[in-house]
Amino acid sequence: MEQRPWLAHYPPEVPTEIPPHDYTSLADLLDRACKRHARRTACTFMGRDIGYAEIDAKAAAFAGWLQSRGLRPGARVALMMPNVPAYFAAMLGVLRAGLVVVNVNPLYTAGELGEQLRDCGAQAIVIFESFAHVLQQVRDIPELEHVAVVSPGDMLGLKGLLVNFVAKRVKKRVPAWRIDGAQRWARVLRTRRPYAPVAVQPDDLAVLQYTGGTTGIPKGAMLTHGNLVANVLQVAAVARPALGDLSGPPQTIMGALPLYHVFGMTVCGLFCMHAGARNLLIINPRDRNSLIEAWRKTPVHLFPGVNTLFNGLLGHSEFAGLDFSELRMTFAGGMAVQASVAERWFAVTGRALIEGYGLSETSPVAAVNPTNSTSYSGTAGFPVPSTDMAILDDAGQALPIGAVGEVGIRGPQVMKGYWNQPEETRAVMTADGFFRTGDIGVMHENGSVSLVDRKKDMITVAGFKVYPNEVEAVIVTHPGVLECAIVGVPNRHSGESVRLYAVRRDPALTETQLMAWCRQHLVGYKRPRKVIFCDELPKTNVGKILRRALRTG
Repeated sequence: MEQRPWLAHYPPEVPTEIPPHDYTSLADLLDRACKRHARRTACTFMGRDIGYAEIDAKAAAFAGWLQSRGLRPGARVALMMPNVPAYFAAMLGVLRAGLVVVNVNPLYTAGELGEQLRDCGAQAIVIFESFAHVLQQVRDIPELEHVAVVSPGDMLGLKGLLVNFVAKRVKKRVPAWRIDGAQRWARVLRTRRPYAPVAVQPDDLAVLQYTGGTTGIPKGAMLTHGNLVANVLQVAAVARPALGDLSGPPQTIMGALPLYHVFGMTVCGLFCMHAGARNLLIINPRDRNSLIEAWRKTPVHLFPGVNTLFNGLLGHSEFAGLDFSELRMTFAGGMAVQASVAERWFAVTGRALIEGYGLSETSPVAAVNPTNSTSYSGTAGFPVPSTDMAILDDAGQALPIGAVGEVGIRGPQVMKGYWNQPEETRAVMTADGFFRTGDIGVMHENGSVSLVDRKKDMITVAGFKVYPNEVEAVIVTHPGVLECAIVGVPNRHSGESVRLYAVRRDPALTETQLMAWCRQHLVGYKRPRKVIFCDELPKTNVGKILRRALRTG
């Protein structure tokens, strides 16, 4: 692009470009971080501080174990865990061994898990014990030969024994499971074989991040080492007005975003380690009491989150009583921020909500409002350094300022493509390298971008994307359903919720029966919150269901 109007509006501390060759790989960036910050605390979990040196050592042990299993460079390793310390060691161990991280939502059903494992061809998985019974139900995954099971108390020392006992015997949070050949995480880490460093190029695959993309069909966004290194450096650059150059005393990040989600992985995981920050790991962000108690013990400098999380905290009776004197930046992404939430957040904390925008395909951060802002802008912000954004027409050509079209993104953080789906990749990439996001937006005179609509019928529930095609494909497998349509409706708690319109094949089918089917086959945020039975669905003259008519009818 010839013009980049946004550059004139960067704060003075923010560079227009990031250094492209400071690190040879994502593993190199994280290795250096562990050595540079060896004496610092990497994360605090259930009251125990775990240092960067410990993460470093355990990652080395895991890398050695993976290589001893015969996994060759490029093999995929699934990580199916909530926010626990083992995630950091597992992720770094996979990367050090020259392998590929595949993040998996730990709340997936057996069907959803099986589909993802088959698609990526995972040869190994690290799974949280509370979800091992789900993996036990998955069949026909011949490539998956190695299973490591993480317990809640792992990496907590002697306290971990008590944590595991309470989780399993008292709170009953670990359903019975049996997987032949599975090894406990603690046993895996006792492997004494050193790992052999692997030469990795910036264009080599580092992470497969599954997403519905712009079509609603789940597929793996191929994020390279170069993509993720670039995005970490881009986040560091735009955060500088708020956080400084990261050379000072260690800062604390509230790790409430799930690390298996791309926003959490990059900002709460990779950037946090690069910065040498302490991560206050929150295993369940819906447990507001635990989050507030963690904040009360250790004041927070950086808080990445989503609108629903901020809204929920503002409604908690004890939140306003926390110490916000150390809070330097609240980073909002994943879904649109509501103006009322932003206003209340500023009134309580004295800090503006800094909204950003991105997708799995962009590692994810593509645009951010200036991090020294003192007010809510209502826009997605400016493109981050080394990034171009344009508003495209249907032919992929750039439209003038003020025109409405599809948001296009070009930069070093844009994915390599979709895993084993070259046609899907070609469909979303323009000839001059822009990724077509599927989001409809407008660029203003100053170069900031506002999102005005969705090109497809994507639904956003508490920051998670729900694609109607995927959900409908599951629901119509119920023998009592003839046809159905999924739409999103406004919800003050989650932004949107899923509503199902269904035409019965079996007149006796009830809402209760259909909801039970959804609980069996869909992760929680994809499930309908309301079912409306109807005699027929509105359609075009060629038979396409008109979801828009259902939303507005």
